[in-house]
Amino acid sequence: MDNDKKEVKVLFVCMGNICRSPSGEAVMNSYIRKSGLFDKIKCDSAGTIAYHAGEPADSRMQRHAKKRSYNLTGISRQVIKSDFDEFDYIIAMDNDNYTDLEKLFMPSAMYSGKLKRMTDYCTKPNPGYVPDPYYGGSDGFEQVLDILEDACEGLLKHICNEHNI
Repeated sequence: MDNDKKEVKVLFVCMGNICRSPSGEAVMNSYIRKSGLFDKIKCDSAGTIAYHAGEPADSRMQRHAKKRSYNLTGISRQVIKSDFDEFDYIIAMDNDNYTDLEKLFMPSAMYSGKLKRMTDYCTKPNPGYVPDPYYGGSDGFEQVLDILEDACEGLLKHICNEHNI
C-alpha cells in the first residue's frame, strides 16, 4: 500500500441508498473485519437521488441482512462531487447508477478509473447487475445479498492486490 495513503476508501452507490448500497457497505465491512483490515479499508454508501436522504436502510433489507449477521447502520445520503475526490473506488450497483454517476461527476479523466460496477468483482454467475429488490419479495433481497457476498469477496481481493495489503 502506498505509504502516503493511510487507507483505501470505497463508496457503494445505488439509487436511493436504502437497500443495495448500504448492504454492500455492510457485507464489505464484515469481510474487512474478518480479514483484520479495518484500519486499512473504509467504506460508505450513497444514492444517486436524495429521495430517502436521512432515512435508515429499508426494514426488509435490514431483516434479510441480519439473518446473515450483517448490520445495516448507515443513514441514506446522496452522492456528492467531493465523493469522487475522497473515495478510491465508486461502486455502482447497476448500469443506470453507473450512467448517472458518469453524467454527473465524470467529465474529468482523473476520476475515470474510480467508477466500477459491483458485478465486475463477481466470480459466480449473476445477472450482470445488482437488481433493486425494493418492489419485489423476499427472494429479491436474498439475491442481492448473494451477489454482494460474491462481489465483495472479489473486491476485497482486488483491493488487497492493487494496494499491496
